[in-house]
Amino acid sequence: MDEVEQAAHHLARNLVALRHARSLTQDALAKVSGLPRSTIANLESGEGNPSLAVLMKVAGALAAPIDELLASPRAKVRKWAASEVPASNRRTGLTVRPLVPEPVPDGILDTMAFAPGASMRGTPHLPGTREYFTCLSGTVTVFVAGERHSLVAGDVLAFPGHVAHSYRNEDAEQAALGISIVILAKAGV
Repeated sequence: MDEVEQAAHHLARNLVALRHARSLTQDALAKVSGLPRSTIANLESGEGNPSLAVLMKVAGALAAPIDELLASPRAKVRKWAASEVPASNRRTGLTVRPLVPEPVPDGILDTMAFAPGASMRGTPHLPGTREYFTCLSGTVTVFVAGERHSLVAGDVLAFPGHVAHSYRNEDAEQAALGISIVILAKAGV
């Protein structure tokens, strides 16, 4: 096998592995990358001879560097230092941080650290969106469409993400921690 055939073989294996790791179909990857599905299928068969522009589109859609697409297959392990995972302080006393530092198709995964008394208004999403909040420590009150739900460590609340909602740590002395998982509805569905 010459170098070009070997690179095409590596691309095919890595593309399939990365696509599966991100729970994408060939159609979904084609849509996100702006390429025809036949191009994705061709690359995954090892028969493709992609241009640099095609490789950049595929790499961008997978949030992976081009060299990861072309490298010989190896264990896909990466460590992020805490300083490399961006945290945002949306309100005084509330820190929101991604649970995983890579894009998750059709979802948002965040940790939410509440200082005593901290609160945050949730962002309404498209109808069909489903949200889950798991309280890990302390007590978090979640208001959904005017209803109050108090959660303690281990409790999980599921609710439609398109309705008005907010989060509050009503304890004036103890911090609270939770995980927010949002399964986004697809636009136009």
